[in-house]
Formats: sequence, structure tokens, C-alpha cells
Amino acid sequence: MQLGLLYSGGKDSTLAALLCDEFYDVTLVTGHFGVTDDWKHARDAAEAVGFPFERLELDRAAAEDAVTRMRADGFPRNGIQQVHEHALERLAAQGFDAIADGTRRDDRVPTISRAQAQSLEDRHDVDYVAPLSGFGRTAVDRIVESKLAVTVGPSEEIRRADYEAELRPLLADVAGPDAVGEVFPDHDQTYVTGTD
Repeated sequence: MQLGLLYSGGKDSTLAALLCDEFYDVTLVTGHFGVTDDWKHARDAAEAVGFPFERLELDRAAAEDAVTRMRADGFPRNGIQQVHEHALERLAAQGFDAIADGTRRDDRVPTISRAQAQSLEDRHDVDYVAPLSGFGRTAVDRIVESKLAVTVGPSEEIRRADYEAELRPLLADVAGPDAVGEVFPDHDQTYVTGTD
């Protein structure tokens, strides 16, 4: 069975791919809006861990709506959630037997509720798989430490293909560079460079 997994090049989506690989033919799929070329970093990470890679062009209007929402809220959570739901919808329409993401049990964003998962499955005749939904952050970190080579650093320095990488420049274009720091909290990102 063919599974398309939303992929950023980070530790969570990479670990999710490794777990799914036991049961599916996994293709790592990076959704992008064409704002940056950060999808290339996800392609490189996919190659480093030995999975096929595809790009999925997302609707630019979804990113613009997310930026509007983030500006109104003053934080990224709801905008990121909107983009993730859009990406899953687009991925579900690509003809895979199953789709997946790297969301963990204790993620605040993005999350997919049981009702959202069932709706995706029913409307697109696809299985939605969340292989990390039973894992907390500490468990993921311990497994990743023993299985993956990972670079960790601030969001501005770690180049990976997550939604934030394209939403930051869109936000800066609309509201100025200072708005990025006001909306997005400082936090570390990960980028997978191989397996151990």
C-alpha cells in the first residue's frame, strides 16, 4: 500500500516515516507555497534517510489566509493549524492509499481530531495514519537520539520545509520584519541529516 507522509525534514516526520515503513511503501511529501525553496532541504533529508520524495504545491491563498489569522491572533497556532489541514486535504487527493503526518500526542499544533481524521478518510477514500500519536515529546527525543543524526537550532537558522519557513516571509511582506518576531516565539527546530 502506498502512503504519502507530510514531510518537513525534521525529526518528528522522519521518525513517523520510519515507523510507517514497516507497513507501507512510504513517499515523503513536502507541501509548499512557492515562497521559498526550503523544500529542497526536505528533499535532501528524505534522500539521507532513503525515502522517495515529492513536492506538493499548496494554494497560496491558504498561506495568505493563515498569515491574516496569525496577525489577528498575535500568535501562529491557528494559522499553522489552517495550513496543516489544507495540506492534508491536498495530500489526501493525490491518490495514496494512506496519508500520514508527524504529529505527536502532546503537540498543541498542528493536531487532527478524530472527527477530522474520519472526515478525511470518508471524503477521500484514504486512511489517515498518525504514527506518533501515542508518543510524547520525551519518548520521541529518546528514540530520535538513538536512531537519527539531527541538527538542532533556532528557527531562523535551521532550514527545513515546515509551514513556518514560508509563512515567516509572507508575514514580513505584509506586516514588516518586526511582525515575525511578534507573532512567532523563539524556538528550536530540527533537521535530519541521516540515520545512526
